[in-house]
Amino acid sequence: MDDNPRFAAAARGLLTGSGISVVGVASTGAEALQRAAELRPDVALVDIDLGGQSGFDVVRRLHREAGLAPSQLILISSYDEQDFVELIEASPAVGFLSKTALSAAAIRNLLTRGDEGRRNAGETPGR
Repeated sequence: MDDNPRFAAAARGLLTGSGISVVGVASTGAEALQRAAELRPDVALVDIDLGGQSGFDVVRRLHREAGLAPSQLILISSYDEQDFVELIEASPAVGFLSKTALSAAAIRNLLTRGDEGRRNAGETPGR
């Protein structure tokens, strides 16, 4: 989910070209909730800064209202991760990727690290 149509289109092209199926794109929190409920994505990328909305709020709502597991939620931003480290850690998202580092490999790596962290903590992946 990103409120910048140019970035959303570029990210979709990049990920699709790398073998990731992009099933939907949303530009608002309400649209993201609707699409997540309809499409049940394996992973949702949510921009931290959505103009008038907080990506952190959207991630919490996707987790709570659309039933997306933490392993399905990744926060993204053009801002540095260190600017939001406490908020990222407190969110239900599996982690964070910089928009400049966004790639299929980076997504897979983050998801693998997230699953390993949950297994090490005694949690079931995807819960």
